[in-house]
Amino acid sequence: MNDCIVIIPTYNEIENVESIIRAVLSQHKPFHVLIIDDNSPDHTADKVMALQAEFPGRLFLEQRNKKSGLGTAYVHGFKWAMQHQYDFIFEMDADFSHNPHDLEKLYQACHFGDADLAVGSRYVTGVNVVNWPLSRVLLSYFASVYVRLITGMKIHDATAGFVCYKRQVLESINLDQIKFVGYAFQIEMKYRTFCKNFKITEVPIIFTDRTKGQSKMSNSIIVEAVFGVIALRLKRLVNTL
Repeated sequence: MNDCIVIIPTYNEIENVESIIRAVLSQHKPFHVLIIDDNSPDHTADKVMALQAEFPGRLFLEQRNKKSGLGTAYVHGFKWAMQHQYDFIFEMDADFSHNPHDLEKLYQACHFGDADLAVGSRYVTGVNVVNWPLSRVLLSYFASVYVRLITGMKIHDATAGFVCYKRQVLESINLDQIKFVGYAFQIEMKYRTFCKNFKITEVPIIFTDRTKGQSKMSNSIIVEAVFGVIALRLKRLVNTL
């Protein structure tokens, strides 16, 4: 039984999905991959199913009926991974903004280091972002500054979506309480980990904007993050988190 599963949510990622699967499965560490597809109209899931014959026992697919948000996709994947007894559970984008070669860095931080949650961080050693417009960099960077001020977490990249959890962390969190879908989901998962006194380590990475497909960023995701952070802090203060 392999101990590592990389969860990759997809919606209309036909241009990237085969390449990202091959890249992850070609790493020295024998990762497994779980694709969570939200009924992509471009037939992303069909491409994954075709590849499963080439990678038996290493590539898995969960199909959902509709586009239901990044957060719920990851929660679905977390539950699947824990049911299948994986010890190290990764989040990763399909668009190569996260370099598959960095997966082993996150794994090493959790397996050989003392991290319970390893975060692939764009900002722990400065600003390591390629091909983003300045406005997007500033939005992301100051979002993490805002999160630190409100929550007290000493994390430079609170909205990062490239992470590795030890299974014990996810087992300790009531995943059915997680309702946020975008940046706020990433913040909430880190905050709940922080509140349970697990060790969070930031591993420096270089983030490169997608070159194929469309970004899923929207104004509603930004608004959710701004007010979601305040809601999380208030819940902690009244012991309802």
